Amino acid sequence: MRGRARVRFLDTRPLRGSQSFRDLWIGTSASQLGGQIANVAVLAQVWDLTGSPVGTGAIGLATGLPMVLFGLLGGTLADTFDRRAVVRATTAGQLLAAAGLCAQALADNRNVLLLLALVAVGTSCSALGAPARRTFPVRLLPGDQVAAGLALTNVSFQAAMLAGPAMAGLIIARWDFPAAYATQAVAMIVSMLAVIRLPAMRPEGADAAGGRRRPERGGWRIVLRRPTLWGSMATDLSATLLAMPIALFPLVNEVRFGGNPQTLGPFLSAVAVGGITAGLLSGTVTRWRRGGLVQLSAAGVWGLALACFGLAGPLWLALGCLAVAGAADTVSVVTRSALVQLETPDAYRGRVSSVEHVIGVAGPELGNFRGGLLASATSASFSLVFGGLSAILAIAAVATTNAPLRAYRTPPAAAKPTAPGVADTAATAGQVS
Repeated sequence: MRGRARVRFLDTRPLRGSQSFRDLWIGTSASQLGGQIANVAVLAQVWDLTGSPVGTGAIGLATGLPMVLFGLLGGTLADTFDRRAVVRATTAGQLLAAAGLCAQALADNRNVLLLLALVAVGTSCSALGAPARRTFPVRLLPGDQVAAGLALTNVSFQAAMLAGPAMAGLIIARWDFPAAYATQAVAMIVSMLAVIRLPAMRPEGADAAGGRRRPERGGWRIVLRRPTLWGSMATDLSATLLAMPIALFPLVNEVRFGGNPQTLGPFLSAVAVGGITAGLLSGTVTRWRRGGLVQLSAAGVWGLALACFGLAGPLWLALGCLAVAGAADTVSVVTRSALVQLETPDAYRGRVSSVEHVIGVAGPELGNFRGGLLASATSASFSLVFGGLSAILAIAAVATTNAPLRAYRTPPAAAKPTAPGVADTAATAGQVS
């Protein structure tokens, strides 16, 4: 009876069983919290310098473009060099960028372009290292614990989303911008120390001395050649591109709740609370082996919850719908990430991870843009309901046409896919070349 109750909560086996994963989790959690604090500081400082929404909008340009451009390049680096070395170098770059942000704030910089340039440098380093970092859990954990490890990482991210902005507000109010950026720099030092402690993680076939190899051909095409991979990514893209609601929050708040700022903030908080709750109760989900069905179902619930949000009248009902959407999003993200890592041969993981990363970055941004355009031509309610139902239909189409994704099962407990066999990689290379 006690065993049954335990699996309903967060599965902490990865933290208890792997010192390396524990180090990675601590470092990643620290960098996520520091990043959230720095994001608020950058937003506030740019507004202080420009007093213009165009200026604050430029932050998106300084972060979005490097994420896409350098994220793809990072995939090639991850399949060429020792992945630990790639993350070490890019984390060092993020630390230097954080130090630069702190220095410009101490110098009372009044040039917004310098500030945005430092933001772009930090984001570029993060994007270069993201594909390699995404491959770490599958190399450090048994196959049946990969989803649990990703759930733990997602919980720390959601917690940083909640706590980071509040901490940033307190730090900036008391000690101003330099202290906020210094906090990020300290967090990046913690992240660097954690990465240094990890074992070497060379791609399969890398030279033992230098950790460098010539990447297998067909690294990008493997996504299209494997139904489980393109189906999982198409499910995520359908959910975010067609039903992303954040850009509509101010309009919904204006129309239904009189533009009260006290109701706008809880919209985002409700999504995060739902995500954290799902993460804390993810033990059951991460032990289910039918990862494809879990992702498809969770993505469908996301679309349905946002369609209901478009129709919800009372504030409590609207927040409830957003919390359900946040919970469904967490389940979908965790199962998708585990599936992608487990289904991709090690020789291709860097490049496939970069595709997943770009979809994860670009999908929500384009989805917000789509939702705003449709709402400007119709209404917020129509955009939300139409988007949510369209996402459900698109996800149903993926489920109907992709039997391998529906049938996908995670590896059993004995499997630890740290270094797939050469024969398996060669066979895959023949399929995708």
